[in-house]
Amino acid sequence: MQHKSINFADKLSLFSEQWSPKVVAEMNDYQFKLVKLEGEFVWHDHQDTDETFIVLKGSLRIDFRDGYVNLSEGEMYVVPKGVEHKPYAEKEVEVMLIEPKGVLNTGDGEISERTATNDVWI
Repeated sequence: MQHKSINFADKLSLFSEQWSPKVVAEMNDYQFKLVKLEGEFVWHDHQDTDETFIVLKGSLRIDFRDGYVNLSEGEMYVVPKGVEHKPYAEKEVEVMLIEPKGVLNTGDGEISERTATNDVWI
């Protein structure tokens, strides 16, 4: 077995598209995904799972129907299952997402042009 670390900067340099998470590792049934975000996403929720956002570079705001949270580099936030949210980044931000395998980025609602292909590994 070859033991090799995962370098986030190297992995992030492999793609430029935004709002399209890329899987870099799995642990049990959870996936670690890297994604680049800029602008406003869609309102969505995940009825059966929490979703973790870890900001690696830049800043991210996550809007909720009753407020928001601002995240800076090195900060994280766990959106509880069933809570409607909408990520927003004024400038491109690099984020790690941690969520169960098979979770759609647009949540449990309608499939849209923002729905990314699942299980894309880099």
